[in-house]
Amino acid sequence: MKRLLTIALMAIAAISAQAQQEIYETEMAVLDARGETLIKEYRELMKSDPKGEKATTQKRVTQLSAMLDSISVEQIKLVKRIIRENKDNQLPARYIKEAMYDLGYEGLKEALDPTAAYYNNPDMEKPKQLLASYEKRKPSTMFHELSMKDMNDQEVRLSQWAGKGNYVMVDFWASWCGPCRQEMPNVIQNYERYHAKGFEVVGVSFDQKKNAWVNAVQQMGMRWPQMSDLKGWQCAASDIYGVRSIPASVLLDPQGKIIAIDLRGKALGEKLKEIYGE
Repeated sequence: MKRLLTIALMAIAAISAQAQQEIYETEMAVLDARGETLIKEYRELMKSDPKGEKATTQKRVTQLSAMLDSISVEQIKLVKRIIRENKDNQLPARYIKEAMYDLGYEGLKEALDPTAAYYNNPDMEKPKQLLASYEKRKPSTMFHELSMKDMNDQEVRLSQWAGKGNYVMVDFWASWCGPCRQEMPNVIQNYERYHAKGFEVVGVSFDQKKNAWVNAVQQMGMRWPQMSDLKGWQCAASDIYGVRSIPASVLLDPQGKIIAIDLRGKALGEKLKEIYGE
């Protein structure tokens, strides 16, 4: 009788877990559908105005971008809730794997709790590798030196700017990286707004071809120092800073200590506003 009772309780628990999983999946599906609708609208806009020259197109694209960002925030909140509510089972594993880049250092560190039931799930292998790479540039550690060449083939070192009394963002990017180019106008806007107050940016390119690198810098109007060893993913920064995807960045305080990583979009502006007071 005791064995039958145990089996019955296990069956009830399994049914309950399955029901909860379906609730999560429904919530995520609703968010995905909203995102797909916005992306479809964006594609239609680009068909009618490929270069995005119309003021109405530009305004709507800005609105769509903000709405998509909002949905992404909701999705990450849902993933974090799934993690928080399911430490005793395997359910969070696939969500963590899918969202690992969006969770950021702190979120991923919290998710990879060694005491959680899912910690040794095979899906955790890549998130663990990503967290290990984040540890190389985690906040509170000092910057790591980089020695490369600038666009004039002169040897330069990151320490020429880092730890010299200003806030410095080391921006890891490449001319061939679509997301990097999409983010660059935001970096430029913040650089122009805060450079006079002491904000500096140092670009570290993961390019292999010098012409592509130099042309991209000129085309996009990046007016800050640049450096590269032109080794692509074999770039020294990839190992030293644990950069596994780009765009990526570290923000250094005036003493050269890392205080934030991978600030993009609104997050970069908000952090600089916090620092400079406006």
